Amino acid sequence: MDESDLARAFAEVDRADFLPPDRRADAGVDEPVAIGHGQTNSQPYTVRVMLELLDVRPGHRVLDVGSGSGWTTALLGHLVGPDGLVIGVELEPELVRFGAGNLARYGMDWTSISPAEEGVLGAPDQAPYDRILVSAAARELPSALVGQLAEGGVMVVPVGADMLRVQRGGEDIDITRHGTFSFVPLR
Repeated sequence: MDESDLARAFAEVDRADFLPPDRRADAGVDEPVAIGHGQTNSQPYTVRVMLELLDVRPGHRVLDVGSGSGWTTALLGHLVGPDGLVIGVELEPELVRFGAGNLARYGMDWTSISPAEEGVLGAPDQAPYDRILVSAAARELPSALVGQLAEGGVMVVPVGADMLRVQRGGEDIDITRHGTFSFVPLR
């Protein structure tokens, strides 16, 4: 992924469109913004770092775990383009509705947000994925999500406070650490 692709995605997918009306004035602030239900719209700097690590390409199949208000789902949709697929999953029913409504305004029919199935991490029935983005902190590396990665696939996931980049190469898993960040817990 070229830096200019990421810059275009951030320019064309307005964070304000993914915030509650009373918080839209905070869209330009580089910090997390509460979106209700104990969830946040992540800090733009953090999202940029995660997307750089994820290295999304046109045509990729991407899973967005903890899609929240839909902002990261829309950014990913912009990056994969109409030949790709982005599946967002979210546990909070009201955020599923809010995020899906926000996403619909962008007309990217190759993107969606669905309710996460209780007790199931990710969307294994639609795996494998070229890329998986997790926007909540896991206590340990989620093996269920590693198993949903395609050969050569990459997952970016906060584990504790560490941002991990996980790449699957057959049975081998390459894990690198990329700084500390704060996220709501993965449930």
